[in-house]
Amino acid sequence: MSNNRPSRVGELMKQELSDIISRKIKDPRIGFVTVTDVQVTGDLQQAKVYITVLGDEEQKQNTLLALAKANGFIRSEIGHRIRLRKTPEISFEFDESIEYGNRIETLLEQLKKNSET
Repeated sequence: MSNNRPSRVGELMKQELSDIISRKIKDPRIGFVTVTDVQVTGDLQQAKVYITVLGDEEQKQNTLLALAKANGFIRSEIGHRIRLRKTPEISFEFDESIEYGNRIETLLEQLKKNSET
């Protein structure tokens, strides 16, 4: 039963983080951000938040810097919204799985075209 708790907390944090980032943070450096996943450790002390950002590499880096700067505010908002003894430390990372999937799809299309000719 304890194995399910980190995943439940992660899903709840994912919903709340999406709301906080889109509605509460007014930093112009933060572009169109989607929270794709939240991985919480078993002891609920750390949370790794995976995000995707629409834009070029510079916009992605600016968004990551702005989120790192707003980390204290985000953590306090999560603490108010989710009833936990201790709010997890939050770290943001880019979700590379979408780009990886697109790359695989492109390679498969190229192989299909080459096999047809």
